[in-house]
Amino acid sequence: MKNTTSYSSDTFLVEGGTSLKGKVRVSGAKNASLPIIFSTILTKERCVIEDVPDLLDVKNACELIHLLGAEGERLDGKVLIDPSGVRSSETPESIVKKMRASVLSMGPLLARFGKARVALPGGCSIGARPIDQHLKFFVSAGAQVSVRGGYVNIEIERKRPVEFEFELITVTGTENALIYLSGVEGRSVLKNIALEPEVIDLIEVLRKMGASIELEGRTAIVEGSGELRGFEHRVIPDRIEAGTLMVAGVLTDGEVELENVIPEHLGAVIEKLKYAGAEVEMLEGGVRVRRKGELRPLEIVTEEFPGFPTDMQAQFMVMLAVTPGRSMVYESIFENRFQHVYELRKMGARIDIRGRSAYIEGVEELRGAEVISTDLRASASLVLAGLIARGTTLIRDIYHLDRGYEKLEEKLNRLGASVERLPALVS
Repeated sequence: MKNTTSYSSDTFLVEGGTSLKGKVRVSGAKNASLPIIFSTILTKERCVIEDVPDLLDVKNACELIHLLGAEGERLDGKVLIDPSGVRSSETPESIVKKMRASVLSMGPLLARFGKARVALPGGCSIGARPIDQHLKFFVSAGAQVSVRGGYVNIEIERKRPVEFEFELITVTGTENALIYLSGVEGRSVLKNIALEPEVIDLIEVLRKMGASIELEGRTAIVEGSGELRGFEHRVIPDRIEAGTLMVAGVLTDGEVELENVIPEHLGAVIEKLKYAGAEVEMLEGGVRVRRKGELRPLEIVTEEFPGFPTDMQAQFMVMLAVTPGRSMVYESIFENRFQHVYELRKMGARIDIRGRSAYIEGVEELRGAEVISTDLRASASLVLAGLIARGTTLIRDIYHLDRGYEKLEEKLNRLGASVERLPALVS
C-alpha cells in the first residue's frame, strides 16, 4: 500500500465552447474515505473499504498508516487494511505536511496507545483552519497537550468518558472526537457537532466496529468499546464532484446524467441550480441536469451542512460570472477562499471582493488565458471556466485537483469536453 506518487505540476489545456452531454459515474467521496481509513487504527482486525477514489490524498493517508505499521493493498476500487501491526504513535512530517486530513490520526492513535505525536498538518491554503477545537476536546478528555517543533504531542493516562461542546462547528474536529470516543468505554456526549454526510458515513463505520452512537440534533451520545472489530463498508458518493459536474452541465448549456449520486446530500446545491435556471431530474441512484433558459443571478451564503457548501462556491462563481445581472457570494466558513477570483479576472470575469463577500457582474463571455491553481476547489472552477471560455485555457499546477477529483479530465472528455493533461517533469 506504499505510495509511490510524487508531486508534480501537471498542466491542463482546455478548449472552450462545447456543450457537455452524456453519462458518467461519480466516484466515492474523498472526505468520507479519509476519516474511515484513519479509523482502522482503532482495531486489530482486517478492514475492507469499497469505492475509495484513487486520489493523491487517499494515497497519502494509506502511506501514513503504512508507516505506522499497517499492511494493506488496493484492489478493484477497494482498500484492504490490516492494522494489527500498527506499533508507532508518531506520524512523520514528510506525509502530514501534504494533507490536512492527517490531523485525523490524533484520535485513533490516542485511543489505541494513550499517546500521539502528530506533525502539524498541511493541505490547501484557503484560510487558517486552526485545530484548536481538536486540542480543546482532547484536554477536556484529560489529555496533556503541547505543541513543540512543529509537532502536537498528546498523552493521556486514563481514558474516560467526556462531555464536550464545540465552540464552533468543525467537521474534522467532530470526526477526531467521534473516532477517539469510540475507543473509550463508557457514555460520552458531544455537542454542537458537524452533520455533513461524510460525518454520518464515519458514524456508520464506527457503529459497525462496535461503538454505539446516537444522534439528537447536533448532539452525539457515544458508548465506546475497548475492543473494536474490523468492518466492510462502501463509501458514499462524492457530493462535491457531483455538484461540480452538475454545474458543468448547466454552465455549458448541455445535458448531463450522473450515476452514483445521493440527491439528499445536494439539497442546497440543487435548490440554487434550479433558481439559476437549471432543470434537475431525480433518477434512481442518480440525477440528470440541463439548462432551461437564460441563467439568473444568485445570492449565495456558504454554511455548514445542510446549508450551501463552501466547497461549491468557486464552481458557482464561474457560472455567475457569465450570468446577466449582479450576483453575490458570502463566504462564512473560510476567510481566504476567494483566491480563484484573481485568476478568473484574467479570463475577463468582473468580480469585486469586499471582505468575505464577492460581487459578480455577469459578462457575455470569458476568454482563454494562462491561470494558476491555488487550491482544490479553485482548480475545479478554473477547469469549468475553461470549458466556456473563448479559445484555449492553460491551467498550471493542477496537483491540487488530483488531491480531490478522480480522473476529472477523463470524465469531462467522456461528456464531450476537450481537456488535455500535459505532464510535467516529476521531481
